[in-house]
Amino acid sequence: MELPIELRAAIETEAACVPQSQLRLMADSLSRRYREDARDGHSMLSRSADAIAYAAARMPATYCAVRTALKWALPDGCGYRTLLDAGAGTGAASWAAAGAIDSLSRIDCLEREQAMLSLGSRLMQGSQTFAAIDASWRREDMNSFRPAEQYDLVISSYMMNEMSGQSRDALIERLWAATGGMLLILEPGTPAGFSLLRAVRERVIALGGHVTAPCPHENACPLDAGDWCHFTCRVARSRLHKLLKGGDAPYEDEKFSYMAFTREPASRCSARVLRHPKIEPGRITLSLCTAGGLETRAVLKRDKAAFKIARKAECGDALLSPANDI
Repeated sequence: MELPIELRAAIETEAACVPQSQLRLMADSLSRRYREDARDGHSMLSRSADAIAYAAARMPATYCAVRTALKWALPDGCGYRTLLDAGAGTGAASWAAAGAIDSLSRIDCLEREQAMLSLGSRLMQGSQTFAAIDASWRREDMNSFRPAEQYDLVISSYMMNEMSGQSRDALIERLWAATGGMLLILEPGTPAGFSLLRAVRERVIALGGHVTAPCPHENACPLDAGDWCHFTCRVARSRLHKLLKGGDAPYEDEKFSYMAFTREPASRCSARVLRHPKIEPGRITLSLCTAGGLETRAVLKRDKAAFKIARKAECGDALLSPANDI
């Protein structure tokens, strides 16, 4: 998956104003912090050049993760018109939502860091993607955020692991209060990121929310303590992206975890593919999460209809109904 061409061009225009050696150092520092789950609520991106390095190095992965999660989570024909992008960074989630939901007409982006807010706003200026969308940016610390209205869709991406547990619990309640339709939360696809989302899941269910994705049920998570639910999206690398990441590979894989909750009960899938299918001659083995727990299903080639479905299945995909007979 690639960034929209106009967004990539806007990032490259901003990056041309900063020496490449400086951007490379900043991108390396950011990557180390993300790998180490070392975000602790302190400012990482207070300067304009920091924000540009973030946009060039991290925006593609965040965009692709949110766009992929939306593909799996959005109900058919949702018709969502309003979006709250909480902790918006430079706006990756808003770009992903604008590309996935044709009916969006208004987006409110909240961001604590002025450098990120200013850059995110500039990246949207003059964009065809946002030509028919009223996109506003407001400086807001999510610790002090108080919702004044409800939105059809609320997104928090790669933000909650920056907060302490008590502050996070309070924010979850406020984000849920701001949610009229769906709340979508993404975090890094690490044990720590998934552990955080398990706690969020329990809290939102207790508040009356319904799990829409990825879980096919609202029972206790069946994964053992040493395992974690995460998915992968493949991110196309631009020339600038490769330069900042210090490699020639044309792509990178972003691992992420996510949870989607709705106000009203949603039609969930009967099973979610949790791992890449194991493909052998005449046999495909699927690792699934179902309402009855974790299952490993072997699909044989002689079962033509089921084998056709299994052959197309990828990690993260939903099996829509038991009628699929897999």
